Amino acid sequence: MNTYSPKICVIIGVVAFASITTLIMGDKMMKSEFDKDIEKLFADSENISGNVYTSNQIKDLPIPVQRYFNYTLKENQAYVSYARLQHSGDFKASKNWASIEGEEYFAMQKPGFVWLGKVPFFSAKDVYIDGTGNLKVKLLSLIKIVDAKGSETDQGELLRWLGEAPLFPTALLPSENLQWEPIDNNSAKVIFTDKNQTIEGVFCFNEEGQITQFKTKRYKDNTLENFTRYCGDYRTVDGMKVPFYLEAIWNLESGDLSYAKFKIDRIEYNIPSKF
Repeated sequence: MNTYSPKICVIIGVVAFASITTLIMGDKMMKSEFDKDIEKLFADSENISGNVYTSNQIKDLPIPVQRYFNYTLKENQAYVSYARLQHSGDFKASKNWASIEGEEYFAMQKPGFVWLGKVPFFSAKDVYIDGTGNLKVKLLSLIKIVDAKGSETDQGELLRWLGEAPLFPTALLPSENLQWEPIDNNSAKVIFTDKNQTIEGVFCFNEEGQITQFKTKRYKDNTLENFTRYCGDYRTVDGMKVPFYLEAIWNLESGDLSYAKFKIDRIEYNIPSKF
């Protein structure tokens, strides 16, 4: 015997249709906002790929930093103006890990990035453009869960860009906005300024010259906490050696909290457009 009346079936169908339509609309709105951010990111930052690296630029840098550039760059390497990547990996939003897929776009002359990541039921958009950071997290691409902004967010997003700079090594060359200070044979302090904000951290290097860690103090909500970005699985792309594995860890008083493990699936340079 059929326990569902035609009226109930119609109601279920209408609800299902409305739910699917809402999800599609939410996804389209998120995508439209994402596309506009990417367009602005690339429009605001000039092409600097006409500049080339020479070893003379690093002769006065701390020894481990010299070792890094000798490892990752070749003589007359063109500067990276823009980068784009796609990644997979795992993300811990609460207690459990979930698979994540994402794509990210970077600019160098005016430091900035746009990232979109998706885990089951949630999507997140992380942005730093023209000195301003913003993190948005939405349920089903529609219901806003997080909308972080303000000076603490600006600091955290600029630190994200700097911590991921080993993906585009020429951005770490010394300039009027970036200075290196010696610490020891395996680490060096970096000081970076964008707009009216100055940030700093410590890069750690192995004997081969690879950057293995970036340590800094970063805002988690409204509190400054110790933060570490790990790098590994270096591969050669366009003549540069760059990491294909990134991990983000909060070093809290209660213990280390790893929350993001990204595996780069594809990375391309100086193509100022969306995948």
